[in-house]
Amino acid sequence: MEVHQFATSLTYGDAISNEMMEIRSALQEQGLRSEIFVRFHDPRMARHAHDYREYRRFSQPDNVVIFHFSIGSPVSKLFFRIPDRKIMIYHNITPHTFFLDHHRILARECYKGRLELNLFKEKADLALGDSEFNRRELEQAGYARTGVLPLLLDLAKFDQPGDPVVPEIFSERKTTLLFVGRVIPNKKFEDAIKCFYYYRTWFDPDSRLILAGDHRGMERYFAGLQRLVEDLGLRDVHFTGHIRFAELVSYYDLADVYLSMSEHEGFGVPLLEAFHKGIPVVAHAAGAVEETMNGGGILIREKDLFRTAGLLDTLRQDSGLRRAVIESQRTALKRYKRDNIVRILVEHIERVGQA
Repeated sequence: MEVHQFATSLTYGDAISNEMMEIRSALQEQGLRSEIFVRFHDPRMARHAHDYREYRRFSQPDNVVIFHFSIGSPVSKLFFRIPDRKIMIYHNITPHTFFLDHHRILARECYKGRLELNLFKEKADLALGDSEFNRRELEQAGYARTGVLPLLLDLAKFDQPGDPVVPEIFSERKTTLLFVGRVIPNKKFEDAIKCFYYYRTWFDPDSRLILAGDHRGMERYFAGLQRLVEDLGLRDVHFTGHIRFAELVSYYDLADVYLSMSEHEGFGVPLLEAFHKGIPVVAHAAGAVEETMNGGGILIREKDLFRTAGLLDTLRQDSGLRRAVIESQRTALKRYKRDNIVRILVEHIERVGQA
């Protein structure tokens, strides 16, 4: 038996792409042949990817193919035609309504993707969500056999030294709030900016907000965020744009608090990265955020940006609270130990392979 993976794209630094690489390594450690087949790939990832149309020469009825379903794509059509045993991992599709005012093409693709999710409920031998939140969506869509496979993460890579230039740029000592994520409407960057406005104005004028994420393709939304910063008369709001991994490590090293105001998350990888780096996390409880945080950090159930700013200041001044939050996050991370996730992955593969 061979176990291969399908996806629309393999992208440098993307959470799903990183998971595909980790799954391939784990499967190869189990003595299984495993390759990745995609429609698009970043040139830096070329040696790790095959064109999905090449899979026909690999296809065998006793193979297991894992399809990472995240948006409508021709890859899914091939996946559901091959005779191999099929596992679909659903990483969630952001509701199209978030993009109507900012990116009509992406809105259309997300809408089509959710329609496509409903088309294949009879085709997959097993449908997995990377969170219980996502699994419930599969169940509601009519998938008969479902389960959960949390993302397989390599958090140890964040223990390496970061980029030395970043701390030089931000050498002035200021309280640093950080959010990491693609600049996209469902992440609600505007709410993080407004919360920072209250925090800087009323609590801590020696503070800054770093928003680390790529804005390419979201120029209209990004322009609106820049206008918001200007209208509020804010200084020390920093948009990093696309960054290399070493730079990301350095931004985590700078951070005093990780702040997430996102309103739709199917999982939330940066939350766990911040946990690993010992940064207290304050996050709005949207989508799978509460499940991902697993009892760690601080959840906000109602968006009151001024009160949240006050909470951030309490975290800054109360060292006992800060230590307790960080300890809760260390405990929460035990769920995501690599051995635990690999065991669950192998159990799901065996469940399909023996069916």
